Amino acid sequence: MSRPDPMPLLNSGNGVLVRRLFGLAWRYRLHSLQVLGIQLILLTLGIGGLSFTGVGIDYIRHQLDHTPVVGSLPRLLPMDWPPMHVLALLAGLILLFALVRAGLNYIYAVSVNQLVQQKLVVDLRGEVYDKLQQLSFRFFDANTTGSIITRVTGDVQSVRMFVDQVLIQSVIMVISLTAYVFYMASLSPSLTLACLATTPILWVLSAWFSRKVQPEMSHNRTLVEKMVQILAESIQGIAVTKGFGREAEARAKFAAANNAVLAQQRDIFWHMSLFSPAVGFLTRINMMVLLGYGGWLVAHDRLPLGAGLVVFAGLLEQFSGQVNNVAGIVNSVQQSLIGARRVFEILDAPVEVKSAADAVRRTKFAGAVEFVNVSFAYDGAEAVVRDLNLTVQPGQCVAILGETGAGKSVLMSLIPRFFDPTAGQILIDGIDVRRLSLEDLRRNIGLVFQESFLFSNTIGANIAFGHPRATREQIERAAKIAAAHDFITALPQGYDTVLGESGNSLSGGQRQRLAIARAVLLEPAILLLDDPTAAIDSETEHEIFEALDRAIAGRTTFIVAHRLSTLRRADFIIVMEAGRIVQRGTHEELMQRPGPYLRVANLQLVDGRDLQLLGLAGGEATP
Repeated sequence: MSRPDPMPLLNSGNGVLVRRLFGLAWRYRLHSLQVLGIQLILLTLGIGGLSFTGVGIDYIRHQLDHTPVVGSLPRLLPMDWPPMHVLALLAGLILLFALVRAGLNYIYAVSVNQLVQQKLVVDLRGEVYDKLQQLSFRFFDANTTGSIITRVTGDVQSVRMFVDQVLIQSVIMVISLTAYVFYMASLSPSLTLACLATTPILWVLSAWFSRKVQPEMSHNRTLVEKMVQILAESIQGIAVTKGFGREAEARAKFAAANNAVLAQQRDIFWHMSLFSPAVGFLTRINMMVLLGYGGWLVAHDRLPLGAGLVVFAGLLEQFSGQVNNVAGIVNSVQQSLIGARRVFEILDAPVEVKSAADAVRRTKFAGAVEFVNVSFAYDGAEAVVRDLNLTVQPGQCVAILGETGAGKSVLMSLIPRFFDPTAGQILIDGIDVRRLSLEDLRRNIGLVFQESFLFSNTIGANIAFGHPRATREQIERAAKIAAAHDFITALPQGYDTVLGESGNSLSGGQRQRLAIARAVLLEPAILLLDDPTAAIDSETEHEIFEALDRAIAGRTTFIVAHRLSTLRRADFIIVMEAGRIVQRGTHEELMQRPGPYLRVANLQLVDGRDLQLLGLAGGEATP
């Protein structure tokens, strides 16, 4: 059966993504302003501490050489104090600034962590998960488990990087560089121009790095996604791998995917290893200019040594440190854009199946189901259900027989609106299912899939999954109907037994009986049973259907089945081929007509009871 294509990348340009990321950050503007406010205080304290250091050097030089007092030294220091008292005052101020900076740095780190990890990441991950719950089966058919998990975990973290490692760091860098440039220009405009002459080269390098690395990082995400998918499949299929002795091949397959990620990351790291040293080299050139030209200015008394050259050197060093952050910011920009594109693909995915604005609310249904000229096809694929017409009265049981790919499961999936038909209508109690409240619709439908999924929780909680407020008495009654009560009570913890992942500690038949109990507990108007006895032996099947006869009574039931013992219990049977109904009638009626139903019946290995159903003598299966 064909499936829709995987979710394509958005066509949004980087500008659109950046605007959306700014919009995301705007939600947390108050906390972001608090973080920036702390950083501004830290910047002020850093410059203040550096200034006092320069003043101290000039004061010591004045005391040793008796050089003339220059600059703001007389205004900042009590010149009539003993020299040691003045130096102690300067040392105390520098120490005080350092202590305050240490405290604020701690507060800054905590605030950033609260902003991005405890607020943004949690909120965004929850938003993505909420959207996943709204998307139809079509989305999950088109995208692998590894892809979805990577987007919810790693890509959300990449979006977080835009706030703390791009936006906040960029604002801090701009403010810091502006402050440093103005302060340096106030000390010596000519020296400032000379030392910053290499800055334009830096922006050219940044643009080159950005264009080069972004497609490589996008490809890296694809490779990581593939590796996660291989890992997930290897864990889920470990029994098959070991059963066929393919452990070595599995290791080789994962190693190949892992090495592909490694090789691609090497290319990214190679570009980064070129970019970062190049930025560092440019900043060292600035320091060479400072020592040469700045030293000449000091020697000719055009610039003070402490409050001039030393402070300028400190400012230039901090300026260079901020410039060196450009490499990290550019790298973070690329990662955040790639991650944002993939996260927004989920958030922007259309919700194909949802309640109408004026949805009809019904807490209880009678259970009449009608298919009117229903067809369904995946996007751009051949129809898997074609012109289907079927009427089922309340309380009737209809069995569905057909080969793999005949459209049986799709037909069942259309009733609870896992998909919407591409043509025609499905009516419940005379109302188009698309007009009914989706919540009301699904709460009135009990489901048992061919492969039952159980959660890592207690047995009681799994049975009560669709009805969390059910009492223990209700849970046990449902388990008895599904012939599960006896094996549950035989377990050491009974209904409080905690199941492992997917209920792997239970047999296939036990898992299926819990799934049937889960469906029965809802007391729905409609039951959908997708080959529920496929993993159950004949004796257990007999026990279950004897119990289910009571549960089915008064409920509209659809059963996908292949065993005659199951099919004969239905009020009527439909046989599907290539998405169409090719036969319909009761078991007895279809056994009298040549066609696929009789052909399937004759091919089955039947026991003595089935032979009697076929009306045969002597045990020979003939039409």
